[in-house]
Amino acid sequence: MSAIRMLFLMVAALTMLGIWLTGFAVVHWVLYLPVAALAFAGITGICPGYMIFKKLGFKGQMPGDRI
Repeated sequence: MSAIRMLFLMVAALTMLGIWLTGFAVVHWVLYLPVAALAFAGITGICPGYMIFKKLGFKGQMPGDRI
């Protein structure tokens, strides 16, 4: 597993922990969208946010570029 995929999973887990600590009934449903997207990106390696921003015209990372 790559470091970026582990980062996606860790951010999703921390956000879900914050939602859990406030109570599932109190949190607005919109907060579940980033958790689902990050968990999907971490498990599959496909980042929906990255794909959306590339389609909007932002530059993607080229192979071999440093972050």
